[in-house]
Amino acid sequence: MSIFANKRNSAAFQLSPVAAGCAVFVAALANPVYAQTAPAAEAAPMARVTVSGIRRGIEDAISVKKDASSIVEAISAEDIGKLPDISIAESISRLPGLAAQRVAGRAQVISVRGLSPDFSTTLLNGREQVSTGDNRSVEFDQYPSELMSGVTVYKTPDAGLVGQGLSGTIDMQTVRPLSFPGRTMSVNVRGEKNSLGSIANAKSTGNRFSASYIDQFANRTIGIALGFAHMEAPVLEQQTGMYEPWKTDARSGLPSGSYAADGIKAVAKSGVTKRDGFMGVLQYRPTKQWTSIVDVYASQFKSEDTANQLEINLNGWNGGFKPEVNYVNPVVVDGSLSGGTVTSVYPLVRGMYNKRKDEIRAAGWSNTFKFANWSLFADLNYSHAKRDELSLENNTQLNPLGGSAFLDSVNLRYASGGYPSIKTGLNYSDPNTLLVRDTIYGSGYGKVPKVEDELTGFKLVASLPVPDMFEKVFSGVDIGFNYTDRSKKKRQPEGPTLIANPTTISSDLQYAPVDLGFAGVGMIPAWNVPGVVAKYMSFKPVDDLDYLITKAWDVKEKISTSFVKANIEAELGSVSVRGNVGVQVQRTDQSSQSRYVDKSAVAGKQFKDVDDGKSYTDVLPSMNLAFGFDHQQTLRFALAKQLARPRVDQLRSAFEFDIDKTSFKPSATGGNAKLDPWRANAFDVSYEKYFDKKAYVAVAGFYKKLTSYIFTQSKDYDFSAFTSGTIAKQVTGNYTAPYNGQGGTLKGLEFSGSMPLELLSKSLSGFGVQASATFSSSDIKINDPTSSLGTNITLPGLSKRVTNLTAYYEKDGFETRVSQRKRSDFVGEIGNFSNDRALRYVVGENVIDFQVGYTFNEGSMKDFGLLVQVNNLTNSAYETYTGVRSQQLEYQKYGRTILMGASYKF
Repeated sequence: MSIFANKRNSAAFQLSPVAAGCAVFVAALANPVYAQTAPAAEAAPMARVTVSGIRRGIEDAISVKKDASSIVEAISAEDIGKLPDISIAESISRLPGLAAQRVAGRAQVISVRGLSPDFSTTLLNGREQVSTGDNRSVEFDQYPSELMSGVTVYKTPDAGLVGQGLSGTIDMQTVRPLSFPGRTMSVNVRGEKNSLGSIANAKSTGNRFSASYIDQFANRTIGIALGFAHMEAPVLEQQTGMYEPWKTDARSGLPSGSYAADGIKAVAKSGVTKRDGFMGVLQYRPTKQWTSIVDVYASQFKSEDTANQLEINLNGWNGGFKPEVNYVNPVVVDGSLSGGTVTSVYPLVRGMYNKRKDEIRAAGWSNTFKFANWSLFADLNYSHAKRDELSLENNTQLNPLGGSAFLDSVNLRYASGGYPSIKTGLNYSDPNTLLVRDTIYGSGYGKVPKVEDELTGFKLVASLPVPDMFEKVFSGVDIGFNYTDRSKKKRQPEGPTLIANPTTISSDLQYAPVDLGFAGVGMIPAWNVPGVVAKYMSFKPVDDLDYLITKAWDVKEKISTSFVKANIEAELGSVSVRGNVGVQVQRTDQSSQSRYVDKSAVAGKQFKDVDDGKSYTDVLPSMNLAFGFDHQQTLRFALAKQLARPRVDQLRSAFEFDIDKTSFKPSATGGNAKLDPWRANAFDVSYEKYFDKKAYVAVAGFYKKLTSYIFTQSKDYDFSAFTSGTIAKQVTGNYTAPYNGQGGTLKGLEFSGSMPLELLSKSLSGFGVQASATFSSSDIKINDPTSSLGTNITLPGLSKRVTNLTAYYEKDGFETRVSQRKRSDFVGEIGNFSNDRALRYVVGENVIDFQVGYTFNEGSMKDFGLLVQVNNLTNSAYETYTGVRSQQLEYQKYGRTILMGASYKF
């Protein structure tokens, strides 16, 4: 099986993986640095230089990395603001060892060091955040980059880091107004246009607006910060998709044993996404001994789109009409169908509508009290997330009773690294020939998923001095306690969209036709899907059918965390030693409430309550050491025991129970509320060379031994609690669910560097480069019976190679930057139509962004800036496959986005 065999042509702006991480590193160590070799006698009198813009952001981030006691990566406010990404995820994904997974063209979730988003946690101002999905991982596209002052990614934990993840911890921070020298206000306006152009009812244009206000009052004892960010962006996609899995079942005309998909579709998606975010901070510092901060964050994310598509069943189902489906002149390459003609198919023209509204609210109140030789930190926090979603579909087909041909012949040609070709024989562009009817897939279906997540927390930390006898080694000790209470629930009513009489769609519900020419199809109609449901159909979703019961669940978690951390600050001769050593003790109480289906019970008594869970305690020691050598060199070591709690949906107690009517043996499929977390032992080492805060080069290695993992498996299970009074003749049967299993190892190397090139030569003043490369490997293999990828599946989220490169020029108000993020193939977890997560191989991506701008530095227009930006410059595609590279599942393009705008700071 050929995994990770990507033979696509490379895009422009190439970057060798080794060069990405090592070029700056080697150049800095092998060549004299200009600033350090200038003769002292020629040194001019020192002048105060104010650094701003791109350089300011980079230098601030380098300072955070240099001063940290752990191994971290950081982004500053200038860095984010100067590259105005759609979300904070776009910015985070450029950091060493981090990679983004795109969803609908946006960087939505982040993998840290080759582990899926499940293994990391996200904090806002040090507090764990809720999420709007059915899992823990935060969807970063709900956090505008304009509202964040910085991001710190902790690759190694310390005992005082509460909410830490196994792969890393991402802490987003908002501003602290009393840290600013005075009043600051800014406004940012941008318009955008997508290169795909308008599709159906969706415009190709959008807009972004943000404003912030920071001020201080009462002799700088009170500070306030307010920020607002608005985005309206088109949803435009051109995509093809195959049914999964590819099969070797018998089909007329197809050679025996050939792999083929059950169906194919061509889709033009149209819609709009809107997001509004608000940030507020009130800081009160009446004395040097007391600081109180209240901060709030709120966002509302709305998305509405329609997948306008032509879809064809290729596995013999055409509604039972004659003649039957047949393959003619099939082309089979390496055992998989790659082309041919399929006759007697009955294509559908479909409208698949999705409307989503997400809301996030978070608030925190922290107080720091400083006493004579110790301090106390207290924090209260609350966050709440809610998602309401509506999915509807309309199915149309040519009239089988109208006297005209309705069965079609379609010529297919599949291609890796591009759209497949779908050429139909009949015309599907006339809406007057297509009927909304009970098609081969019914008339339609709908879902109304709802997710709600709520978390309250409390934290108390005392920072104490150490006895005199330890002062030469330790600077202090932190003793703390943190408590969180989290509850998450999901409901998903569903039902068919039924139609009494077949009908065409009236003109008032029609949109502009869409062009599927990218896949060889041509034009098809598009229409208002919810309007058709309202005018012609009935939709009555329910959640009390046997196949829906397991989709409704509640999960609760109560976690008490106690910790002790000793802060190290010592000297070993000429070598300084910084860091910490400590232990964290977590007590977790998890439970889930749901219902299960007993199909052996009499009608009306098949739905039964189930409440399950467990408690467990983990002891997590950690140590971070940073040795400082001459010439600003740092060598870091870190040891830790880490964990990541199971996905929330895996903890559901819901399951579907059945008893075989022949063998009378019980069986079930569902969740597992008794799961233990993922656990790992980790070792990290990092060498870093700094040039003040202007530049650095680093090489790091990491090794994680996962002592446990979570797999979906089928195991013998004792059903005695559920078989009483049933027809079961035994209590043991198969239960397919997530289970804890043996883990494995994950290891890797990271190379990174950032340098203004004027350090090498004065002639390169203004130019700079940032680069990183990460190489990872793992012996962990997954066997997931619910996926279509077979056995020995690669660790989800793991790309063997991840590289990032940014080249910039900034001088006298002019700035330009080009950034590339690139990763090799990986296994992604993609949501399918059933709203379930499915594993698929994702072809490695190469995404390039570009921007150019000018900011006036003097005169009446001082601090007024103009900007042009192009995201996804090469219109990089998103492609998935089954594990065999020739068995494509999806191929999507989202277009390049061009933004133009202005900003003003005053």
